[in-house]
Order: sequence, then structure tokens, then C-alpha cells
Amino acid sequence: MNVTVYQTSPVLFDVKANLEDVISKIHKGKENGAELIVFPELALTGYFVGQRYHEASLRLDSKEIRALAQASKGTAAVVGFIEESKSMNFYNSALVVVDGEILFAYRKLNLPNYGVFEERKYFASGKQVPVFRLHDFCVAVFICNDLWHPSLPYLGVVQKADMFVTVFNSSQGSMGDEFSNIESWQIINVFYSRIFGIYNICANRVGEESYPERREDSPPEPSGTPPVEDFSSPPQERPYRFWGGSEIVNPFGQPIAKAELYEPDEISAKISKDPLRRKKILLPYLRNDDPYFTYRELRRILAEKDQTGIHVGRE
Repeated sequence: MNVTVYQTSPVLFDVKANLEDVISKIHKGKENGAELIVFPELALTGYFVGQRYHEASLRLDSKEIRALAQASKGTAAVVGFIEESKSMNFYNSALVVVDGEILFAYRKLNLPNYGVFEERKYFASGKQVPVFRLHDFCVAVFICNDLWHPSLPYLGVVQKADMFVTVFNSSQGSMGDEFSNIESWQIINVFYSRIFGIYNICANRVGEESYPERREDSPPEPSGTPPVEDFSSPPQERPYRFWGGSEIVNPFGQPIAKAELYEPDEISAKISKDPLRRKKILLPYLRNDDPYFTYRELRRILAEKDQTGIHVGRE
């Protein structure tokens, strides 16, 4: 199967321009023989949407999503966007369209809420790790911080996924100066391929966006007066540079295609089932994995926690 990753630089809040760019690239990829075309997280919106997230959202029955589905005729695509559900919940989602049809929108599960990341303030969390079949491959989709929670990729592998599509928005400095996002993602992308014996199709974005921060030099309110937000004053802005480096990693943890850093780029690779088979024969890490054991142990751990009145994750 021929796979193409487009490393794009979306314009913040310009859904129309971003959509046109994505659709044109789907057509280009299709003309070049791509059977799966992957775009980064939030490719239709940009990342730092803040409290205006709803202005850039799309429903699955919107004309924009229908246009994306129509563009996928003859191929398949995964595209990051902000999804508004019928019940008016909002999700950081990845649309999966195959041959003109909407299969589903994968909803990000592990929403960050620290530092410059405020997704949990605005987005609802997904509830499932679905998989789909494409040209004899079983595919699981993950969004950015999902891969920092190892149980989620494991749930994909338990369903016999032999390919991950990993879409993310990673920028320099967003985790502090002592932490390298580039190094960390290179380790993560290779780790899951090597341990689980799967292809990992990784799409990061490029470009620069600013994270708005409230001014700290505004005069204090008079004593006894409740604070009032003044949204008329311009925010301070710190720019963050998204670094790209998208890659396609084989089941042995070897990158077989690598995009440029900091520049829009396009990478492609032809993948086959043979390396998956060879990896399972040579290094059968998961041959004796028993998900029922994991299930039983989780039930035991949760039951013991409930008996002590302490809930997992809330100590």
C-alpha cells in the first residue's frame, strides 16, 4: 500500500483556506498513487484556538466534511479537525474517510491540561479506540498525547492493529527549555513500532503560532472590588515553532521516510505485510500476550482501591 504524509502549516482559524489546501493535496496524492493520505492534528484549524475553539468547529454532516469525503474517492485520508457533535460537545478529532465515505471521527482521549496546553478546558474526551481495515491492514488512529499514555496504543494492538496513524502538533519550547519534544517524539515513534511490531505513520505540522497570555502589568483592582476580565486589552503573545519531522516507521523501528524540520514537506513510502510477518517471526514480543490477564488485574486493582476508599488516579 502506498502511504503519503503531508506536513502542512495550517493558518490559525482559517478553516476555508486550510480545507482547500488539504483537498488539493488529497487530489495530488491520489494522482501520485497514494492509497492512504495523512495530515497532522488540527490540520483544518491550527492549534492555539483558545476560547474561540467553537468558531472553527465542523459537524460530520457539514458541507466541509462532505467535501473532504468526496475528495477521498479512490483513496483514503486521515485529517485532524475540531468536531462538534450533535449534542454540541466539541472534540479534537481525526476524520477517517475512505473512498468517498466517512468511516468515523477518532476523538482524542488523553487531553492535556498543563503549561500552554488547555485542551481539557475546551474539548470533551473520546470514549473508544476504534480500528478499521484498509487494503488488508488493520489501522488504529491516535492523536498526539494519546501516545504518552501507553494503555491506549495497547488497546489498538489488542484489536490486531498492524499500523498506527499518529497525528500530532508538537512545537519547540512548549514543554519548557529542559525538555526536547523532537527527541521525545523520535523515541516514542520508534518505540511503539519496535515493541508492537507495527508500522507507525507519523504526521506533525510546521509553522509558527502564538499562545496568548493575559497581561501581568495591568493595574490592580481597588480593594474590595471583584476582579473583572478586560478582554479589550491586547494579550501578550509568545510564539511557538512547530518542528515537523514527520516520518514513516517500519515494524522494526526503522524510519523509512523522514520529512524536513520546520518546512512544509511531503513524504511517501510503499508498505507491505512482509515486514510485519518477519517481525512476528524474529521477535514475537506479543505472541504470549494475554489481554484477559490485563483485564483481570485491572479489575483486581480497581476493586482493592475501592475497598480502601482510594480511587486510582486521585491519590
